[in-house]
Amino acid sequence: MTRRRTFVSSGSPWEALAGYSRAVVDGRWVFVSGTVGYDLRTSTWPPTADAQAEMALDIIGRALREVGAALLDVVRVRVYVPDRADVAAVSAVIKKRLGATRAANPTVCALLAVEQAKVEIEVTALRSARRRDAPRRSRARPRPR
Repeated sequence: MTRRRTFVSSGSPWEALAGYSRAVVDGRWVFVSGTVGYDLRTSTWPPTADAQAEMALDIIGRALREVGAALLDVVRVRVYVPDRADVAAVSAVIKKRLGATRAANPTVCALLAVEQAKVEIEVTALRSARRRDAPRRSRARPRPR
């Protein structure tokens, strides 16, 4: 059986700049790139770290849905926060949105590539076997040969 790799784009300016995908699917695994809480629809940054974490998880959730997965499929979440004072607020959002998954979760305090970003979140998900071949939208595309 040949495995197919699928790529998902959210249309963010950073994907175009650096040439990466929002998510990559390989078999049942879904790898979602580091995602900041920038609102593409309004071209604005939410003012707080927790609001940016909510926005980042919304973007991640959309990418997962495009390939037939969900936030409940997340097995690992990595959180990067530049300001240690924001860790508790961001952690509360992670617990609210991903707590039921009991995912592995390191949180790292580090400067981020985008100055306005107060948090960056990446996840790895394992799709359910029954959903693995159910991409939701046409933006997910197979890897070119």
